Amino acid sequence: MTEKMLPYAGLKVIEFTHMVMGPTCGLILADLGADVIKIEPIKGDNTRNLLGSGAGFFPAFNRNKKSFAVDLKSEDGLALVKDLIRSADVVSENFKPGTMQKLGLDYESLSRDNPGLVYVSHKGFLPGPYEHRTALDEVVQMMGGLAYMTGRKGDPIRAGTSVNDIMGGMFGAIGVMAALKQRDMTGKGQQVQSALFENNIFLVAQHMMQYVVTGKAPDPMPSRISAWAIYDVFNVKDGEQIFLAVVSDTQWRIFCDAFGLTDLAGNPELTTNNQRVQARSWLLPLLQERLSTYSKKELADTFETHGLPFAPISRPEELLQDEHLLKTGGLAPMHMTDGRKTNVPLLPICMNGERLGVRLDPPRLGEHTLSILKDAGLSDAQIETLLANNIIASE
Repeated sequence: MTEKMLPYAGLKVIEFTHMVMGPTCGLILADLGADVIKIEPIKGDNTRNLLGSGAGFFPAFNRNKKSFAVDLKSEDGLALVKDLIRSADVVSENFKPGTMQKLGLDYESLSRDNPGLVYVSHKGFLPGPYEHRTALDEVVQMMGGLAYMTGRKGDPIRAGTSVNDIMGGMFGAIGVMAALKQRDMTGKGQQVQSALFENNIFLVAQHMMQYVVTGKAPDPMPSRISAWAIYDVFNVKDGEQIFLAVVSDTQWRIFCDAFGLTDLAGNPELTTNNQRVQARSWLLPLLQERLSTYSKKELADTFETHGLPFAPISRPEELLQDEHLLKTGGLAPMHMTDGRKTNVPLLPICMNGERLGVRLDPPRLGEHTLSILKDAGLSDAQIETLLANNIIASE
């Protein structure tokens, strides 16, 4: 799909974001064709330099964006950014409450000059008693029941990725899309808010409603009573592991036939799924013993041949070489800011049978500062003065 054919081609987004939540919102809009300008301090977004589990944040969530490095503490720098916003469709921010207001970059201030502006804020909490608190993904997972449901009893564990940050950014983008549609009808923009805590509550809603329906508090996932009898990780030959599932009575018959389990297939105590769930205490150890002589590949091949659900236990780094992702375009080539070439996962959607690809590599700090200012009508002399006074920075 050419850039001009992308659904948000021509949409101008000014982004004041860092870490994961805000950048995810901008990433979605950018992948869909929007011109996303990332406003960075002269020293750069701190996310660029994170170590450990944060080392992948910047390259994962900042492709298809432009970097504009500017000193917002200076009057001239702030004026430059406000000029950019006057012609923008969307402003996105995820700073602490009050930060944007101090700079005169809050919705109320900006919408006076740009009444059609859609302004999305990504926060820890929506307005209410908690809104003053500082939130992180792990904080809301703990207070929002997700860590309790993920870990074992007495051992709450956060989910293995930034689920609330990423989904919170997604809901921010959805809110932007809805506000743009409404602007088409009214001619007016509006403020949109998305929050980590409320996103987490949406994630655990099924467990909240489980309690309403059953009257019983849900157990953490490792302790839960499974809805299906065979729905587990099995330890198999050569110390390997594989997830296997048999979730219907038809699948049970297919499974037993495929592995020659005639005694189990003929057992009247195992005829229905609910009977097999009640027999899990002795059925699973028996199946574990019988399947342990197979290799992971042998089990996967048999399950795939018979249309049964299965999954190898993959590590994230192994997915960079995943056959399906490589052949379907789910991984796209991209250059890191240090010049290294890699593959990066794309948004998990197709449009007209095509994936939304990488048009711009994650930007180097200030990579687009000069071109943005020239497009805005500034002269070379004006730009040189701004550079000399450290109002802006360019790579």
